[in-house]
Amino acid sequence: MARSFARLTLCLLTLGLSACQHDNPYTSAAAPIPDAPPASVATPDRSAYPAAPVEFSSYRTWSWRNPPAGTGSLTPEELQEIVASALDQRGLRPPAPGGTADLQIAAQVRSETRLRQVYGDYGSYYGRGRYGSDYGMWGHAPLVRTYEETVLVVNLELFDPRRAAVVWSNQAQARQGGDRSQLRDALRDAVNRALADYPPR
Repeated sequence: MARSFARLTLCLLTLGLSACQHDNPYTSAAAPIPDAPPASVATPDRSAYPAAPVEFSSYRTWSWRNPPAGTGSLTPEELQEIVASALDQRGLRPPAPGGTADLQIAAQVRSETRLRQVYGDYGSYYGRGRYGSDYGMWGHAPLVRTYEETVLVVNLELFDPRRAAVVWSNQAQARQGGDRSQLRDALRDAVNRALADYPPR
């Protein structure tokens, strides 16, 4: 019995070794990788890499990308003066004569009419109820009043010419007053609100 098992094992080993001596029918083959185009070697594809983070601390100077127009009774010069003053408070100033600005500013101002609702409970009193059984604070159903008001909406965009992209933008609004002085105050308030989050933290 042991001799039969040994012979069987020997036959299997012989067959395995003979099979290993045959050529492998599977051969690896691959097309050669083509060379990169000459243009790609000279100018790398920047779109293949994530954009570098914006360093807002490097921005020091600005200029108008498109000088804003006036709105209502405000002249373009007044609007430009208010925006320039707000930018100056945040460390952004016009470049020296002949210099190039780090940022280009675009500002748009428009007036919009909005509806504002005021909720109140009018006619309340302290005393006995309608049927005289309870004593306490009583009042009528809540009253909703709707008012129409005009607001100034300011939209600011900061464009980096080196990146060829807008790096920051924001919008804010302020309630518009009746006379010209109140209009200037509303514009100044809206511009400061729009720039309240600049530079981003």
